[in-house]
Amino acid sequence: MSTDTLQQSIEHFFAAGPAAIGDKDALAAFLQLRDALEAGTLRSAEADASSPIGWRVNAWVKRGILLGFRLGMLESMNGSNAVAHPMLSFVDKATYPVRRFKPDQGIRIVPGGSSVRSGAHLAKGVVMMPPAYVNVGAFVDEGTMIDSHALVGSCAQIGKRVHLSAAAQIGGVLEPINASPVIIEDDALIGGNTGVYEGTIVRSRAVLAAGVILTRGTPVYDLPNNTILKATPETPLIIPSGAVVVAGSRAITKGTGKDLGLSVYTPIIVKYRDEKTDLSTTLEDLLR
Repeated sequence: MSTDTLQQSIEHFFAAGPAAIGDKDALAAFLQLRDALEAGTLRSAEADASSPIGWRVNAWVKRGILLGFRLGMLESMNGSNAVAHPMLSFVDKATYPVRRFKPDQGIRIVPGGSSVRSGAHLAKGVVMMPPAYVNVGAFVDEGTMIDSHALVGSCAQIGKRVHLSAAAQIGGVLEPINASPVIIEDDALIGGNTGVYEGTIVRSRAVLAAGVILTRGTPVYDLPNNTILKATPETPLIIPSGAVVVAGSRAITKGTGKDLGLSVYTPIIVKYRDEKTDLSTTLEDLLR
């Protein structure tokens, strides 16, 4: 069926609530949506130049993902190996088995405990180092590296040639339905032990140094431009293109916190990416 027809079906069966459970047409619509998500022909969010933030959330797609959880029953499953192994067994919704890959897809899943859930898209040239996890609805574009202990949460959008360093956590979002997912644009470098949550957008070529945490409530101090970046009720936190962000702190200036000499964490843009910064990241190409 066409995308418009699929959207109508998903909306219908989602609105039906528990009555959709056991309906073969509801399951068929969901499976078509899941296949399209895996193929990358359908996304929970996509670039849109007409939007103030440059992206459009496809809320009906997220409703379709939630429909899949409603329709699925718990069942025992085995890991992604062709031969079942008792050490790889787990229990999950039948509608979301682990994805399996073939060499001709050009995706490297290095052995050691990584997993990609059905309904997630990995493009050609993606590398996953173990252990790592990609959740349903996520889109990971060409040439991206997902390093050890990294998480790509539900519906997160990861661009081309991104490096998610060890233990980077890219938050997911299924609810609220209209909330924007975390978006990491092309050629960004996400350092180790970073956390990007609550719909934050990291623009192309930005660099997050190790330990940076970004949330909707996190103010970011842009030193080169002498300004403070914040989310608004209408827009998420947005890290500008080429920004180099490090973890810093700022002093508490009043009350008991001041008396005790305390400070609070704050991310700081210390510079914008230049040739020297680019040279320091060329090592990533050797790892792919």
